[in-house]
Amino acid sequence: MTKIVKHLGRFVVLAMTLALGQAGAQNAAQNAVQSTVSWPAPHEGDFVIHNFRFQSGEITPEVRIHYTTLGTPVKDDRGRATNAVLILHGTGGTGHQFLRPIFAGVLFGPGQLLDASKYYIILPDNIGHGKSSKPSDGMHARFPQYDYADMVSLQHELLEKGLGVDHLRLVLGTSMGCMHSWMWGEAYPDEMDALMPLACLPVGIAGRNRLWRKMIIDGIRQDPEWKNGEYTSEPRAALQIAADFLLIAGSAPLHMQQDMPTRDAADKYLEESVKRIAAELDANDILYAVSASRNYDPSSKLDLIKAPVTFINSADDFINPPELGIAEREIKKVKNGKFILLPTSEETHGHGTHTWAAVWQQYLKELLEQSSTPSR
Repeated sequence: MTKIVKHLGRFVVLAMTLALGQAGAQNAAQNAVQSTVSWPAPHEGDFVIHNFRFQSGEITPEVRIHYTTLGTPVKDDRGRATNAVLILHGTGGTGHQFLRPIFAGVLFGPGQLLDASKYYIILPDNIGHGKSSKPSDGMHARFPQYDYADMVSLQHELLEKGLGVDHLRLVLGTSMGCMHSWMWGEAYPDEMDALMPLACLPVGIAGRNRLWRKMIIDGIRQDPEWKNGEYTSEPRAALQIAADFLLIAGSAPLHMQQDMPTRDAADKYLEESVKRIAAELDANDILYAVSASRNYDPSSKLDLIKAPVTFINSADDFINPPELGIAEREIKKVKNGKFILLPTSEETHGHGTHTWAAVWQQYLKELLEQSSTPSR
């Protein structure tokens, strides 16, 4: 059972990765970090946006965005925020996924790069996720068909109107949050000092990346027990398909081969992992979350980004395979951009490397130093 827990820590961190969403796991992770690292106590809240118009044209009376913050905002003599850091989670995750030893324990403690006694750290739950408004709250398949542009707009509403933050020292995003960070740089080019996208590509979702997402979407919709989203109990086959693909998408072959060297070990891991992942899923929530990437494509506007960008992928990432050469091609469009490909090693963890801060913190240090000049 110890190995199963270790595997889940490695692979289900994906951004397609269930952080793993239940409150008990979140609280345990938070307590584990705070037992070894001292930082300001997290604050949680909800901000409600009224009559929000989605890209689809749908309007809903209220959208609730849940958030967690650490630290205290600081403003300059013009009233502009100077120390706010926005950290964006991946598909199926929540802001709480960053309150884990492998992330917060490396970055948020005294003297660390994002010391929470100096920075104002903002960890939102995106729409469709965590404690924010989502289909499983009751609207089911009648919930607005949100996409990434809606998610970024709602993040901006939270910061500007909910938290009074008009400028960001850093935007850091993992997986889906990585994609959102590109969109932030394009939509609000004067509102951040630095961008750090982790584990994505700044192009439309196509090729194998689109295929496995579409397989999840079709697998849910084609399960008779889904009942057009109006099920009263979770559709088993739909969740099985979703869990299977999420597991593969977040896998790290090197660690898997080492930790599951026999057929029986692999079979046991699959059975235990899929059972646990499926227990955390809601079919409508995951359907919406995966489908939200359908319109994403920042490639034509990358030249609008003004802030320094350090963009990082790992070579063992199933979702963003390095052999495509896309990252190296697209980063050339960014005025002040750098791409880092982390080679596969004992230290990388497939797609989930984005949350293992020790692997890439040296590049964050360089980015913070680079973007701290008076001109920024």
